[in-house]
Amino acid sequence: MEIYLPKLTKLMAKIFQTADTLMMVRPANFGFNEQTASNNAFQTNDTSRPTSEIQQLAIEEFDGFVAKLREAGVNVIVVDDTAEPPKADAVFPNNWVTFHQDGRLITYPMYAPVRRLERREDILERLTVQFAYTERIHLEDYEQENRFLEGTGSMILDRPNKIVYACLSPRTDKALLREYCSIIGYEMVAFTAMDANGQEIYHTNVMMALGKAFVVICLDTLRDPSERRTLMNKFAATGKEVIEITLDQMVHFAGNMLQVRNTAGDTFLVMSEQAFKSLTPAQIVLIEKHTNILYSPIPTIETYGGGSARCMMAEVFLPNPSEH
Repeated sequence: MEIYLPKLTKLMAKIFQTADTLMMVRPANFGFNEQTASNNAFQTNDTSRPTSEIQQLAIEEFDGFVAKLREAGVNVIVVDDTAEPPKADAVFPNNWVTFHQDGRLITYPMYAPVRRLERREDILERLTVQFAYTERIHLEDYEQENRFLEGTGSMILDRPNKIVYACLSPRTDKALLREYCSIIGYEMVAFTAMDANGQEIYHTNVMMALGKAFVVICLDTLRDPSERRTLMNKFAATGKEVIEITLDQMVHFAGNMLQVRNTAGDTFLVMSEQAFKSLTPAQIVLIEKHTNILYSPIPTIETYGGGSARCMMAEVFLPNPSEH
C-alpha cells in the first residue's frame, strides 16, 4: 500500500464534494422489505403485481438509469447482486459502505438484519484492486449493541468543509455519529426531522441533498427553530444556496438527489423522474444555475424499496492510481 501514499498526499490537495465514479448494484431479488417498513414511510407494498414482475421492472429501471449516467460521461461500476441469499434492498449500496478520498473505506451497521447480508467482501476486494486504498474501518460490530449508522443514507457529508449533517432516527444513533465524526475528523451537525405525520424521517438523504454550492432541503421537517437556525447558519458560512422543497415534494423523493461529475468535470444533479416532475420551474432554474440535471424513471424501485436515485449510488472517492 505504501506505493500510493505520495500520490494520495498530492491528490488530497483538493477535496472534492462530487465523485466521478459510482458503484451500483444490479438487483437479483428486488422487492418489498418488511423489516425496513417499520420506520421507512416511503415504502408501499403494492400486492397487485407478482414478485417476478416487480423484479423484472426493477432491473429494467436500474439498467436505464445506469445507461443515462454513462451517456453523461459518469463512470459507473456495476456489480451484480448475488441470487443467494435474497436481498430485497441490495440496489441501495450507499447504506453499507463509503469510499473516501484519503483511501479509507468504511462499512456500517444496518438496522434491518436482512440488509446486513448486503455487505460483500468480494465487492470491496474488487474495488481495492482498482483504486488506492489505505485503511478499512469496521463499524458493523455496533449492530450487536443495536446502534446503527447507515452510511450516506444516515449522513450527508460536506467533504471540503468537513461537516456531517444527520437527522437522528432509529437508523442514526447520535453517540455512534459522534464517534464517526471523531474518526474522520468532521464536525457533527445533528438534528431531528419529522414528516407531515410527525414520524421521524428515517434517512437524512430523503430530506436533504448537498451540492458543491447549493443545498436542496425540506426545511418544514425541522420543528425546532434553533436547529433550523443552526443549519441555515452553516449553509451560509459554507457558501451554499438554499433551495427549499415542500413536504409533498419530499414524499416524491425531491430530497433524494446526488450531485456527481463526469470525466470532463461537468456536474449533474441526479434524481428520479418522479422527483424531477415534482419540482417547480423556479426550483429548476435555481438548480440549473449551479449544475445540469439528470433524471431517470425508477417508479418500481421507489414504490417497493422506499428509496430513490441517491440511495442507488455509492460514490467512489478512492484515488485511481492509473489516472495519475
